[in-house]
Amino acid sequence: MKPVLIVDDEAHMAEALSEAVKRCGLLPTVMNSPVDALLKLNLLDYSLILTDMKMPKMDGLEFLKEIRKRGVFVPVIVITGYGTVENAVEAMKLGAADYLMKPFSFEALKSVIERIMPSEDTDLVAAAPVMKKLVAMVKEVAASDITVLLTGESGTGKEVIARHIHKHSLRSSAAFVAINCAAISESLLESELFGHEKGAFTGASEKRIGKFELANKGTLLLDEVSEMAFQLQAKLLRAIQEREVDRIGGKAPIPVDTRIIATTNKDLLQEVKAGRFREDLFYRLNVFPIRIPPLRERKEDIAPLAEFFIAKLSAKMGRGYSMSPEFSRYLQQRQWNGNVRELENFIYRTVVIAKSETLLPPEDEFEYKTEEPRETPGGTVKDMERELILSTLEETGWNKTKAAEKLGLSVRTIRNKLKEYDLDKKDD
Repeated sequence: MKPVLIVDDEAHMAEALSEAVKRCGLLPTVMNSPVDALLKLNLLDYSLILTDMKMPKMDGLEFLKEIRKRGVFVPVIVITGYGTVENAVEAMKLGAADYLMKPFSFEALKSVIERIMPSEDTDLVAAAPVMKKLVAMVKEVAASDITVLLTGESGTGKEVIARHIHKHSLRSSAAFVAINCAAISESLLESELFGHEKGAFTGASEKRIGKFELANKGTLLLDEVSEMAFQLQAKLLRAIQEREVDRIGGKAPIPVDTRIIATTNKDLLQEVKAGRFREDLFYRLNVFPIRIPPLRERKEDIAPLAEFFIAKLSAKMGRGYSMSPEFSRYLQQRQWNGNVRELENFIYRTVVIAKSETLLPPEDEFEYKTEEPRETPGGTVKDMERELILSTLEETGWNKTKAAEKLGLSVRTIRNKLKEYDLDKKDD
């Protein structure tokens, strides 16, 4: 289930959106304030963001600007009321993937989500020499059963490569199961991975089959494995080494035959040296490493990728969209910090507001900047973040575990923030 963030200050609307997102087969997280979302969440962990337009402290447009300034190119759907069409158009210019006018039906929401969710197509577009070599390598790897570690920046297509490997492997007739290690809390991730028996802990009202068992005879994708809690890494290592899992509350280990593919946008070896990732697990996962280059290193792929996305949208919408020479040149000259994901979202956004089937460059598109933090009545968002974390630590007597629980963060995040503030040596 892909994780979706819902930001809406109206409780009943947020609840309705959450239920609708679940019906679409997605995993919702609800935040009632965009400021809280910026402070407490890693927005890169989400495949889609739904935000209301009118909210106190920070409206939907300001929220959209802020996440783009931070280099987050997750697709965003803006929800707006009647009489604010101008705001909706402005949202599209700022980088929103689409907008919905209230009131809207479940079918309308579902249709928009299906159109803009990151593509899971496993046909690889490779015109650049570096990508041609990568595709040839992936083809050889797919035929084997070797463990693969995919590294690369966010949006480069790591999951697409993983699905391609599974599709062309001897396990293709079995399940491909993905789990985002960054999007699930530490307390739930163990149960998600290994399962639990009924009554194993408070709230375990029924038996749950874990991802390892669901992927038996197939492929398990450990997405953003670098974000897994250190304590849980030992259990993952054992499952991989012994080819068996222990359900929480179970009486005996359960054998599993699962191929492992892991992804990360971090340098795992540096994470090992920093003490945040187990060295033995690193070598278990790093059997066949594949680095997926960012789009700036394979500019020859930009036009073919754009044509691929345009053809897909044309087929869905029953139209015949094409690129003008000016549009093609614009795509080549523009920086794609969000890589293939940003390019796909941009193509969709362009098609939605296009006045003709021949696509032209935008006239006054918002330029993304990452250097200038947005000012708020209380200072920059960074200032607010620092104040919130330090005040919570003061309230808990500098107990990092209690502070993390109150803030909805991990203890590791608290430690990293204190190091950033040059307060990492302060005693509890």
